[in-house]
Amino acid sequence: MVFAGGVDGAVPMRQILTPRFAVQVVRSRWFMVFACLLIMAAAGATYIFSIYSKDIKKELGYNQQTLNTLSFFKDVGTNVGILSGLINEVTPPWVVLAIGAAMNLFGYIMIYLAITGRIAAPQVWMMCLYICIGANSQAFANTGALVTCVKNFPESRGTVLGLLKGFLGLSGVIFTQLYLAIYGDDSKSLVLLIAWLPAAISIVFVYTVRIIPYTSSVAARNTKPFFWFLYISIALAVFLLIMTIVQKVVQFSHSAYVLSAFISTIFLFLPLGVVIKEEVKTLIQRNKELERPPTITIETPHTAPSSLSKASPLPKPVKNPSSKGISCITNMFKPPTMGDDYSILQALVSVDMLILVFVSICGLGGTLTAIDNMGQIGQSLRYPAKSINTFVSLISIWNYAGRVTSGYVSEIVLSKYKFPRPLALTLVLLLSCVGHLLIAFGIPQSLYLASVIIGFCFGAQWPLLFAIISEVFGLKYYSTLYNFGSVASPIGLYILNVRVTGHLYDVEARKQNAGKDLTCIGVQCFKMSFIIITAVTALGAMVSLLLVWRTRKFYGGDIYAKFRESAPREMTLESVNMEKIEKNGVDEKQKEPGSENKG
Repeated sequence: MVFAGGVDGAVPMRQILTPRFAVQVVRSRWFMVFACLLIMAAAGATYIFSIYSKDIKKELGYNQQTLNTLSFFKDVGTNVGILSGLINEVTPPWVVLAIGAAMNLFGYIMIYLAITGRIAAPQVWMMCLYICIGANSQAFANTGALVTCVKNFPESRGTVLGLLKGFLGLSGVIFTQLYLAIYGDDSKSLVLLIAWLPAAISIVFVYTVRIIPYTSSVAARNTKPFFWFLYISIALAVFLLIMTIVQKVVQFSHSAYVLSAFISTIFLFLPLGVVIKEEVKTLIQRNKELERPPTITIETPHTAPSSLSKASPLPKPVKNPSSKGISCITNMFKPPTMGDDYSILQALVSVDMLILVFVSICGLGGTLTAIDNMGQIGQSLRYPAKSINTFVSLISIWNYAGRVTSGYVSEIVLSKYKFPRPLALTLVLLLSCVGHLLIAFGIPQSLYLASVIIGFCFGAQWPLLFAIISEVFGLKYYSTLYNFGSVASPIGLYILNVRVTGHLYDVEARKQNAGKDLTCIGVQCFKMSFIIITAVTALGAMVSLLLVWRTRKFYGGDIYAKFRESAPREMTLESVNMEKIEKNGVDEKQKEPGSENKG
């Protein structure tokens, strides 16, 4: 019996159904990607805060202001992941994942115990601490899984970021399907599910996610599986969208919820079939190589600069201990060539990073403000409750679509046409301005289109932001710089949502209601605030053009060439002998009499 492994050959089934092949699969580069997909699919619990927030408000007796404070600390925990980045700089990824799992379990289990009355009602600051710790586990999962994947596939970083961020965007809808199937319509138990499931997945794959040495072989640079992963994720997103809409229209039984969750789980594990297929191809290739001359790996040694050669005198010892700190400060303002590995300080003070942070504050802050207020926007424009729920679903699915589209498409146009990623970010910001204007002027039935545009643009900004950081500042300290880029989101949200939108909404509500009711109805409720957000986003788009100009030469070249040049090359003995023959032929030609005078 044989197993067809492709058009080029077949593998005996006895070679596949063995512990050795199972170990090969588990230790493979593609199984590591599969593990990261599952980790990211379970790391988006913060996106469904609205489902269980009503239980926190009811059981603990909070008012809306206190609940908003809790939500703010949730966002801080989600986006401020610098600690996880610093830890990942000095430890392997499994340490970061293990810490994140412990934080997730502790933070959410304490919230679950509080809202179910199993412990005394905590003080507000304690609840803020619990949800901040639980939400910060998402940053640890991002750092441990996503950053490791980018380092393992440096020539496909846009694709990797788009795919993994896409699964993160779907995680909220996935959690909803699972908790309805396991616990029924019990939103308190959803918090329990959030506590144990992400922690369990991280622990199961804690040793699978690791740095795998990059080589320039064809197998290592194969990107076809990424497209299979994309097709599977699209099918999953479409299925979840259909289920979300149908469940709001049709009354589902518990068995129907179980079936929906089961199908979602099948979609989540379909990438494992792609992994096995790739390893079967590897096994076929290995069997073929046994019939050929043996393979050797030639690694080009990294030659030391001539100034540090043996003939050069050794540098004199530093007499002043403080000179090291002075040198560090001096080098901070002397960055390397764009694309090389910046130090953390060099990156943080660079003009390019400051531009990126400012642009992200404008872009992410505006789209996230629209997302957080979509319910009130629909209410003020007199949309029915079912339509408002549809807006939320559309945002979630198009958030996913924006992430995978910007990741995959930007990678394709960059490699084929040298289209710079900063310019793609500019286009996304300009598109989001259209969505903001639709909200500002309240065009009839335009909120459906606005929710699609806002969701897409919010998702599309993340892979572009993180890919630009990795390309411009290098991968050496990417763990920390990746998390520093996330800080822009809560800053923009606080300025544009709390200080601008919230304030102007309350002012308009007081004009309409002389009493304490601060509910505002009409286009004017959000008109001025979203005109301001449109102007701020347009400013961010204009400033991003400065980054496009500064990086034009960098993106005009081959930005991944250094990875191919520095990676070990796999060559057969036959190819090595051919190189020797060619070299000897050139040497003999140079030794011919009068060859110097020819030509």
